[in-house]
This record gives sequence, structure tokens and C-alpha cells, in this order.
Amino acid sequence: MKLYAKSIPQTLPIWATIVTKSADLIEVEINDQHPNFQSLLEELETEIEPGTFGVKAEDLCSRLGIEMSNPSLHQLVGQAQTLISEIATHPDYRQLLSAGYQSDLNIADASTALTYLQWELERNREPSN
Repeated sequence: MKLYAKSIPQTLPIWATIVTKSADLIEVEINDQHPNFQSLLEELETEIEPGTFGVKAEDLCSRLGIEMSNPSLHQLVGQAQTLISEIATHPDYRQLLSAGYQSDLNIADASTALTYLQWELERNREPSN
């Protein structure tokens, strides 16, 4: 599980690690199978709506000392492009291609779609003349 934060405490529990850190966004990976994390979830679990029990992200982040962040679409597109690049060069993906894997849409199509989205976001950021 991943969380996106504006700020985090200096020390995180052993089941939480920082994946990426930029000036305005911190990506934290949570090992949600770790027993200590599971016990924290059980401790925080409440009835979210009648008959539905769970943990609110805000409560979890508050307990961890993490200030939640809603990443901008521009940031998410950048992260998606990075992931697509990693997929394209991953040995398992390369092996699938070598074995004849084909689909109607491919990694290049996904990358192109994200590039078009990024261009549109940048175009809409520019002041109108």
C-alpha cells in the first residue's frame, strides 16, 4: 500500500519506507502484511458506515504522524511515466515480449497517452494571450 504525504516524522515504523521524496510530495510504501501494521489497523478499525468496518486514511496518517497529500494530476502523470519506463525495461516484461506477448495496446501506447495528457496539462497552465 502506498501513501502520499506532505510531511512525515523523522522515524517511521519498520513496516513503512520512503519510496520517493521531492520538495512537495513524499511517497511512503506500507508493508500491510507486517504484524505490527495489522495490529495498528485492528486498533484503529471503526464502523465507517453502518455495517462496514475499516480504517479511515486520515486516522491512519494522523497516527503515523503523516500529513496527507493529494498529489496533483501533473505529479501523478510524471510518476506513471516513470513506472511505464520501468515496466518497459523490466526483464520479466522483456521475456514476455520474447515469448510472443502481444496486445492491442502496448507500453508505447500508454506512454504516448500520458505524454498527450502532460502536454494538455502544460498547455492549460500557460497564461492565455
